[in-house]
Amino acid sequence: MKELLISIVTGLVEKPEAIEVTVDEKNEEGIVVYHLHVDEDDMGRVIGRQGRIAKAIRTVMRAAAARSDEKIQVEID
Repeated sequence: MKELLISIVTGLVEKPEAIEVTVDEKNEEGIVVYHLHVDEDDMGRVIGRQGRIAKAIRTVMRAAAARSDEKIQVEID
């Protein structure tokens, strides 16, 4: 999952070396939280107009997680 998130975001940003993904352990609801950190200049590219790109990233990640019976959440920091 982490590799999928990195590969999606790499195509969007100008500084792919600044991408960091941290993964939390499952919480009490069984949800794994992925924290995405990108360069401040690339933040607008990852979020998109009115959050459309961020929403699309979250949708793709949830769909991929559902195939392996996981519940995930993506936070963009």
